[in-house]
Amino acid sequence: MIRGSIVALVTPMQSDDSVDWEGLDALVNWHIESGTQAIVPVGTTGESPTVTPDEHCEIIRAVVTAANGRVPVVAGTGANSTREAIEFTASAKDSGADACLLVTPYYNKPTQDGLFLHHKAIAAAVDLPQILYNVPGRTACDLLPDTVKRLADIQQVIGIKEATGLVERAATIRALCGDALMIFSGDDETACELMLQGGQGTISVTANLVPAQMAAMAEAAVAGDRARAEALNEPLMGLHQSLFVASNPIHSLASSDPPTGLQPAADCCWIFVRHTSSCTHLL
Repeated sequence: MIRGSIVALVTPMQSDDSVDWEGLDALVNWHIESGTQAIVPVGTTGESPTVTPDEHCEIIRAVVTAANGRVPVVAGTGANSTREAIEFTASAKDSGADACLLVTPYYNKPTQDGLFLHHKAIAAAVDLPQILYNVPGRTACDLLPDTVKRLADIQQVIGIKEATGLVERAATIRALCGDALMIFSGDDETACELMLQGGQGTISVTANLVPAQMAAMAEAAVAGDRARAEALNEPLMGLHQSLFVASNPIHSLASSDPPTGLQPAADCCWIFVRHTSSCTHLL
C-alpha cells in the first residue's frame, strides 16, 4: 500500500554535475531508516527536467535497487510527449518500480480530452500503476476533477498527487471518485489537512529534510488523529514555507556542510542549505 509520508527525493550531485550514486544509495537507506513510507525518484524535486534521459532511467534503477523492496518506489515518468512518457514508464517497470508518477504535459496546454487520451495511451502501453500528478502552477495545465473521474475508470490509474494546494479540490475528487482513487497531497503546507479529510498521504519536499517528523505527522493525519497531527505539523510550517522561497528544489539542495544530528549514512550526501532559523531549529 502506498500511503503516509512519501518523499519527493532530491537527486544528489557531484561538484561536476554528475549524479552522486553513492550518495543516492545512502540517501535512500537513510529515508527508510527514518520512517519514510515510499520514495519518488526523478520527480520535480529530483530534477527530472534537467537530468539526461539515460540518467533519468538509471536513477530509477538505482533507487529500486537501494530500496530492495523495503518501501514502494513510485518512479517519476511524466513528460509532455506521450511517446517519451511511455518510454520512461516502460523503463521504470523493467527496473522494478512499484508505480509511476505522471505529471500533466507541461507547456503544451492540452485540452481535457487530450489529457485523458495521454494517460489512457500510457496505461494501454505499460501495465504499471499510475499516480496522476496535477501541478498547474508549474505546467500551465490543470487536470480538472471531471477528467480525473474519467481516468479513475482506467485500471492502471490508482491515485492522484493534487498539488494545487486547494484542499477543497481534493474533496471534490474524493466525492466524484470515492474509493476508486487514492489522493495524495503535493503541497506540504496543506498536506496535513488534506490527509485529515481522507487523503492517503503526501508526496513531500519537506520530507527530504525531516523524514521522521513528516512520517509521524502523516501517520497521525491518515489515521484521523487531528490533535496529534496538527501538533506535529505546527513546528514544520516554517520549513514548509521556507523551502519554496525560491523555486524548488533550490532550497532542498546542495551544501557540503551537512546539518547536525543526521545519521552518518546521510552525511556524505546531504544537500541542504540552511537558510532560515526555523530550518536550523528543526534540524
